[in-house]
Amino acid sequence: MQREIDTVVAELRRIRTAALEQRKRLGRPPKLPSMRALAEVVQGFSSALFPNRLGPQGLTDDGIDYYVGHTLDVALRELATQIQRELRYTGEDLDVEVRTSEIVRAFTSALPSIRELLDTDVIAAYEGDPAARSVDEVLVCYPGIAAITHHRIAHELSRLGAPITARIISEIAHSATGIDIHPGAQIGESFFIDHGTGVVIGETAIIGRNVRLYQAVTLGAKRFDQEADGSLVKGNARHPIVEDNVVVYAGATILGRITIGKGSTIGGNVWLTRSVAPGSTVTQGPMTC
Repeated sequence: MQREIDTVVAELRRIRTAALEQRKRLGRPPKLPSMRALAEVVQGFSSALFPNRLGPQGLTDDGIDYYVGHTLDVALRELATQIQRELRYTGEDLDVEVRTSEIVRAFTSALPSIRELLDTDVIAAYEGDPAARSVDEVLVCYPGIAAITHHRIAHELSRLGAPITARIISEIAHSATGIDIHPGAQIGESFFIDHGTGVVIGETAIIGRNVRLYQAVTLGAKRFDQEADGSLVKGNARHPIVEDNVVVYAGATILGRITIGKGSTIGGNVWLTRSVAPGSTVTQGPMTC
């Protein structure tokens, strides 16, 4: 058996080396940020943002600020380590430690705003779901809140210049909740995803205030533009704009850079590739036999 293992190890080394040469990364490549470490970082931020509900039991009024400060310190130090990994991996010509410090400091300053945004999301979920008994139940139990918490953190990191770290954080939420939100998506306050499984929100989607999505909704791209050499164009605006006070029911698929006007309702299982005016109601046509 050892001989077989040695043979496999040697073959894997050959394949790995060839792949590195093809990507023009000779020698040992820098390590990517760790998904496991970032999962703990996000847990730390969540506990610090909502210590009374997501922190440890037994916190007292006198000790809560100490707990929040200590938890943030630990999470931010680990976040800095992971961002350094990303910056070394991308190989940009910069002072990694200085750039990391800039990103972490700016992110730290944004945490109060993230908490305020999340408060609006929790309230929107409580007010929008008749099954919700309390805002605490929403915060602790609802997968949509877990997903948007990860997204609010990931979006800020992406905006500040750590897109790989941000993407890993979004994929942690995707794995846990079945809700796939690209960290580049712009989402306004009071956002509510009900049930949530199968929701997909693309990189360049823009979502306004007080928007509600149900399970299996897709805000996706209609087509993928190509360069002259056939490679895909990166970063172009290809996902929908959803204006304020829109409701999108289960299974709806909205594709392309179209606009769903303010106050519109999109019915279940609708396939939509054109803009709709404010106040519209879009449903499937009646079935005929």
